[in-house]
Amino acid sequence: MITFASFKNNFFATDILMNLPEYPLKIRKQENDRDEIYDPFRKQWVALTPEERVRQRFLTWMVVDKNYPPGLIAVEKGIKVNGRLRRFDALIYNKKGDPVVLLEFKAPSVQLNNATIEQIAAYNLGIGAALLIVSNGYKHYCIKMDYLNRTFVLLDDVPDYVKLSLHLPATNRAAKK
Repeated sequence: MITFASFKNNFFATDILMNLPEYPLKIRKQENDRDEIYDPFRKQWVALTPEERVRQRFLTWMVVDKNYPPGLIAVEKGIKVNGRLRRFDALIYNKKGDPVVLLEFKAPSVQLNNATIEQIAAYNLGIGAALLIVSNGYKHYCIKMDYLNRTFVLLDDVPDYVKLSLHLPATNRAAKK
């Protein structure tokens, strides 16, 4: 069984180059010739799509290099946005159970643009996360929400989990209302 601890200093080449460290990912081929990847967050095998590969590499990077606890990461859960059921790609909670980082992943072939930012911002209306992250494996944008002033700031890097509290307002939900 692969654990997150085994990822440190255990890199090997993969078939898709990204602007992320390479980690050993559990991949298997099904009888129908489809590839699957093991998702340690959902604890199940899922179809290996380009977007899924980005999700697994990015989330593993956040756990291994940015020290985010894997138990606080939820993957592909349903939320209601403007009365419609949607699915976020990943959401990270703090230790109190409040959502703090909302993530949206795209395949490496998909350009990140205003539509991508609008999509994650719409999802965030029902969540109220302080940070929004979008990535296609090559480019990553980390956006710090300022609900009080109804604006946002583009951060230079994804903060380490230990430093995450520096980017969280004391009452991000209250400020949003």
